[in-house]
This record gives sequence, structure tokens and C-alpha cells, in this order.
Amino acid sequence: MNFLSSIKRNEPVNRSKYDVDGIPPLREAVPLGLQHIFAMFLGNIAVPIIVAKVVGISGRDLTVLVQSAMVMAGVATLIQCYPIWKVGAKLPVVMGSSFGFLPTNISIASGYGISGLLGATFVGGLFCAGLGFILQPLRRFFPKVVTGTVVLTIGLSLLPTGIQAMAGGNGSETFGSMKNWMVSLFVMFLVLLLNQFGKGMAKTSSILIAIVIGYIVAVALNMVEFGPIREATWFSLPQPFYFPLTFQWGAIAPMLIMFVVTAVETVGDVTAITMGGSDREPTDKELSGSIIANGVTSALAAMFNSLPNTSFSQNVGMISFTKMMSRYIVAVGSVFLIAAGLIPKFGAMISTLPQAVIGGASIIIFSQITLTGISILTAEPLTDRSKVIIGLSLVFGLGLTQVPEAMAGLPDFLAALFGESAIVIACLVALGLNIIMPAEPMTKAEI
Repeated sequence: MNFLSSIKRNEPVNRSKYDVDGIPPLREAVPLGLQHIFAMFLGNIAVPIIVAKVVGISGRDLTVLVQSAMVMAGVATLIQCYPIWKVGAKLPVVMGSSFGFLPTNISIASGYGISGLLGATFVGGLFCAGLGFILQPLRRFFPKVVTGTVVLTIGLSLLPTGIQAMAGGNGSETFGSMKNWMVSLFVMFLVLLLNQFGKGMAKTSSILIAIVIGYIVAVALNMVEFGPIREATWFSLPQPFYFPLTFQWGAIAPMLIMFVVTAVETVGDVTAITMGGSDREPTDKELSGSIIANGVTSALAAMFNSLPNTSFSQNVGMISFTKMMSRYIVAVGSVFLIAAGLIPKFGAMISTLPQAVIGGASIIIFSQITLTGISILTAEPLTDRSKVIIGLSLVFGLGLTQVPEAMAGLPDFLAALFGESAIVIACLVALGLNIIMPAEPMTKAEI
């Protein structure tokens, strides 16, 4: 009897180990946890690598940034799964260095250096944690029309990323080659085949199995470079304050705005997790804990040379796809993520996964995020007001990022904040319209 059939028959005994507090045996938890790590790994280390290239960081300094990104993402994920006091959602929330911060990170690092960026991250993280403590009175600003729009925008904005990965990854010398498409489509159809017809672990671990088989195929096709594994060391501890923190208001101000936006994005991600995995709204305690953890772990990350952490939407889609809500599974995955940072050879091995292999699995996950956003928005009948909010948020969010030259006349600060993030723009538009538009049309008696 497989997991999904258990749900249909309402058999909680078989389902319990996959619920939020369920503890599956390690033989299941390890592969299921590794699925989450494979889904976010390359994205997590890509952000510090891109920022490092912009500011001219290389060699040992770059190694420290990448190592710290892995270790701190694992620590942040572990805290979200198993909270410390009020810090953490007690949900399977995967954390990491997000592309949502990338334009702001680059802008700050270019002007104030990596130390200025880490200082701004520290202050912004504490500010975000403060928002989490006062979330309950603020929650009225996050109805389904806002959170659903944010989740939908996240899913839609990730689809081009999935297609780029399937084609070989942006900047790849073989981008768009037939070999990349053959491997990525093979992985995608293998995931679908295992999920549709597999039973037991073959079904629940369909993404991991497809990635492993796709990796073997990629090796046979000479698509994998093993040099990074040979060059990596066996063990390395992160060094706090390797980059000293400096504090400049010009760097801190845009980071504060980004943490407001990422708080809303985290609300959307957590809502998508509970809706997609358990078909319920998140509690105030879960939302508050997730945002507090987002801030506290980002401040901690800055002390350990890592960029801002936030919830990873890729993993939200995986929960919706697999229905695996156990935080124990994600916590097991976080242990492997920490090991990848402490044992560089392990991290190097995972980093050799071709983008085409990751893309074949990711495109399914991204589609699930999009569908979760639609589900949140259509849980209640759409009113004229909600249609305007959703429509304009998508128009400006997705439209402006596809025509960035339309913002050429804006100050550099605003262009850096809005120019490359559909999520930021859609989030701010949805929040603003939800505040200024009357909740219900006025009746004749009220006029």
C-alpha cells in the first residue's frame, strides 16, 4: 500500500510517519532528505559565487564563502525544523542563500565590499526577526490574495530558471545542446514514471532516483568534470568573522527593504507548505517562528561569512509533489548539507551534478509551486477586487522584469531593488493594493 492511497483511504497509521512530527526510518529519511538537498544545493552556492565574481573575490576567500553558505543553510534549516524557543516554524522549511537577494547583494557588495554586505545582512537579519515577533497584528496585511499572489509569482518566475537548467545552465558552453535536452527530458520523464507507477520508496524517492540515474547517464556521456572533487580538501571548519563586519547606512537601507519583502515571501512559502502538504492554513505561531528564524539565522550567517538566508521555494514545490511533510526528513537532509560544508570533497561531489540533470527534476517542482499559488488564490471565489490585485501584481512583477530597460531612468537604488526580482515587485504591489483598496464595494446604504 503506497502513501497516496493511504491518504485516500484516510488511514492515519500509515500516514503518520510522513506528517509534520512523523519520524520515518532512516532508510527512508536519508533518500527523501537528500532529494531536498539536491533541489537547492546548486542554487545555494551559486549566489555567493556570483557575488564573489562581481567584487573580485577568489581563491581561499571564495572557498570560505561557499563553505559558509552550505553550513549556515544547513543550520538554518535545522532550526526551522526543530525550533529553539520561538525561533523556527516547526515545519519542513529549507533555508539557503536566495536568488531573491542577488540584485541587492551585488549592488551593496559593489559599493561597500563584502564586509559592508555582511554588516548589512547582520542588521537586516535582526530587523527581520523583530518583524516576526510582531507578526500577529501584521497578519491582516497577508490575506490569501497577497500570499497566493506571491506564491504564484515565485512559481512563474522560477520557470525560466528551470528551462535554463534543462538546456545546460546559463553561461554553459553547451547551452541548448541536444545532449543537455536529452538528459534533462530523460530525468523529467523518469520522475513522472516513478511517481505514477512506482510503489513504496520508488515512488516517494522518485526525484532522488531520477537524479542519480541521470547523473550516471551524464557521466557516460562525458558531461561531468571530476576535477573539483580531486582538488577539494577532506575537512574544514568555518571561521567566524573571517570577513569583518562593517556598517554603512547606504548598505543597510536597501537590505532592510529586502528583508521586509523576504518576510512576505516566507509567509507565502510557509503557506504553500501547509496548503500543499496538509491542505491547511499555517498558524500564527508557525508564521512568526519562520520569520524570526529567517532573521536570526541570517544575522548568525553574517557572523560566519554567509549571505542572507531565506526559505527555498524549490523545496516547497517538492513537498506539494511528494506530500512528505515530516520535518525529520528535511532535518536529516540538513545534516548532509552541513557535512557538505565541513567535508569539502562531499560538497564538491554534489556540485558536479550537471545543470541538465537538476533541471529535469526542478521543472516539475517549479510547476507544483505555481499550481499551489493557484490553489491558494482559488480557495475562495475571486472577487473583482482580488482580480485587480492579482492581475496588476503579475503585470508589474513579471512585466517589468522582462523589460528591465523600462526602469532605466530610475535611481540606481530602485533599479537594483526592483530590476531583477519579479517577486519583490509583485509582493509590494499586492501589499499596497490590498491596503488601499476597500475590502468590499460600498453599498447604496453606505454612500
